[in-house]
Amino acid sequence: MAELRFSALREVFNREPVVVTTPSKIVSEYYGENVFDLPKMERYLSKEAYKVVKRAINEGKSLSRQEADLVATGLKPWAIGRGATHYTHWFHPLTDGTAEKHDGFIEFGDNGHIVEKFSGEVLVQSEPDASSFPSGGIRNTFEARGYTAWDVSSPVFIVGTTLCIPTIFVSYTGEALDYKAPLLKALSELDRAAVDICQYFDKDVTKVIATLGCEQEYFLIDDALYYARPDLVLAERTLMGHQSSKDQQLSDHYFGSIPERVMAFMEDFECEAYRLGIPVKTRHNEVAPNQYECAPIFEEVNLAVDHNQILMDIMRKVGRKHKFRVLLHEKPFAGINGSGKHNNWSMATNTGVNLLSPGKNPKTNLQFLTFLVNVIKAVNDSNDVLRASVMNETNSYRLGGHEAPPAIISVFLGTYLTNMLDNIARKVTDKKMTPAQKTELKLGIGKIPEILLDNTDRNRTSPFAFTGNRFEFRAVGSSANCSASMIVLNAAVAYQLTLFKKEVDIIIKKGINKDEAIFQVLKKYILESERVLFEGDNYSKEWHQEAKKRGLCNLASVPESISLYLTKQSREVLIGSGVFTAKELESRVEVEYEKFTMKVQIESRVLGDLAINHIVPTGIKYMTLLIENIKGLKEIFNATEFERLAGARKESIITISDHISMIKKLVNEMVDERRKANIIEDNYKKAIAYESKVKPYLDEIRIHIDKLELLVDNEMWPLPKYRELLFTK
Repeated sequence: MAELRFSALREVFNREPVVVTTPSKIVSEYYGENVFDLPKMERYLSKEAYKVVKRAINEGKSLSRQEADLVATGLKPWAIGRGATHYTHWFHPLTDGTAEKHDGFIEFGDNGHIVEKFSGEVLVQSEPDASSFPSGGIRNTFEARGYTAWDVSSPVFIVGTTLCIPTIFVSYTGEALDYKAPLLKALSELDRAAVDICQYFDKDVTKVIATLGCEQEYFLIDDALYYARPDLVLAERTLMGHQSSKDQQLSDHYFGSIPERVMAFMEDFECEAYRLGIPVKTRHNEVAPNQYECAPIFEEVNLAVDHNQILMDIMRKVGRKHKFRVLLHEKPFAGINGSGKHNNWSMATNTGVNLLSPGKNPKTNLQFLTFLVNVIKAVNDSNDVLRASVMNETNSYRLGGHEAPPAIISVFLGTYLTNMLDNIARKVTDKKMTPAQKTELKLGIGKIPEILLDNTDRNRTSPFAFTGNRFEFRAVGSSANCSASMIVLNAAVAYQLTLFKKEVDIIIKKGINKDEAIFQVLKKYILESERVLFEGDNYSKEWHQEAKKRGLCNLASVPESISLYLTKQSREVLIGSGVFTAKELESRVEVEYEKFTMKVQIESRVLGDLAINHIVPTGIKYMTLLIENIKGLKEIFNATEFERLAGARKESIITISDHISMIKKLVNEMVDERRKANIIEDNYKKAIAYESKVKPYLDEIRIHIDKLELLVDNEMWPLPKYRELLFTK
């Protein structure tokens, strides 16, 4: 194993950057060339088919089979002209990845010869096996039927030689088995509820879309080193490894000059992203060594989620071409920053207004305040389920670390906005406001654009921070499908806006002026949501203590956090709005329990294997050399000199032997606890057992392995060390 490590290092040092060839240096000349977007539809489809698709996209409606046939007729020549030989229904199962089954365009013609065919029937629907994907009990292994159905709102695209058709994935009995179906329902609910509120301010608003920009953090390591680390290959994170003497203490990697080989990788994957219409705009070094980030321009949420899933796949594929491995695990290396996926979220109207951006007059600022306060109220009331949406086994290593927001969902607004809301709630919103007070309040609100963007600082420790014209949901993990958090956030805000309208309308029916009715409800909401507002250091112990007093959840247990999907409030938001059925929601919780258990199980198996088959033998081998060395000293030196020279060696032998004994003892105990947990049938109880009885051994065993790493001869150590993984380009 040690030879494998040094062979990998030699390979790394001999690497040369891959030469990148782009279609054109001008991105606009090839942007979206592999996407069947509206301009291409207008060119390749009949006028009737183009109108049908455009209407379906704008109105969120499905196509009939006859209409789909018209689309397929134009889509086929475009796809084949771009080199496509196969097509697939591309969907998001509950695995956090994507899925696809490829079928060729070929069929037998009337005379037995091969012809290319593609019909509306195969465009709009397919039938993948539903028994092999996570379903939480909705599908049994002997019940295989499931359906995928075309999501017209997300454009068809080509990867390699395959035409990819974005779809939802449902069971034979109609339950959603994916992330996209409930996401579309949540976005539809938000559209409906937000339009109703916008009608108070602008009758021209007929549609509201949620927008999203997913900042994607990731690590790069050379693939030779990756393959020399079985824990990275199998568990996607390092289960052992002593910290490097230098890591991120100097912050010298952050925003630093991008290494040549890394730049070649970035340029290559950005080119592939542009071809697929993914608007990647930003790239930079992150804080930890070998950590980087890319970020796109904002898009509609459903499309942004699809694009992020495609982007992660592109990054992995292009990384292999450059002999890199892209690590998307939230915490692949202990002791340094982990990776997140900051979800920058807002709402926009068909009239071009960002509802979370302050306006230029009192009327538009009242609209801004209305949506701002309702989002805060949604985060307050649905705090538990928002937390559940970002909690899983991999993200649990990152959240609460000193580089990521804690698993306490709070809102940062900045001092100015916080004080303004406090003034609205406590000083000038008496039910019997004088005309002068109303004017003063409205004029005060009207000043927001003059100072808001310059006076709202950014709080990098907040999990849900307002950043001038959007909220940044920073708690989402780097490997996650953004849909999980976006389903909950959009559903929660939609639910809250619906309640808000009911309350305002009741007051208006009593003869109260509309603006004053809105102010009265906003004042109440501000006071009811104060517990979730926090402007300070979210990393501090003081905040954890204060959050507990405020009643904000900070469960350390991942399974317990996941169970918050099933609280009364969560059910009202997610089931009451029609985003999930009760069966769908409960099944997803079961899936999350299973995923948590299996990931801990895999990590414990990998660690046990490496500890017993690689680390312990290496420790014994080095200890044997020390023993032989002591024997040699005894033959050469007299008793006095021997004791003087052999003392330190004897201490090393004892220390190494103690660590080896503890590793073997702890591994055996861990295996026993795993056996006990495996016979538990209830998924929640099994997950709790794995968390409380099995998972603690991962850290305990690691301590002894990492101590051995410092004692054993460097040339004998079998695995690449942190200083090698993190400081080789």
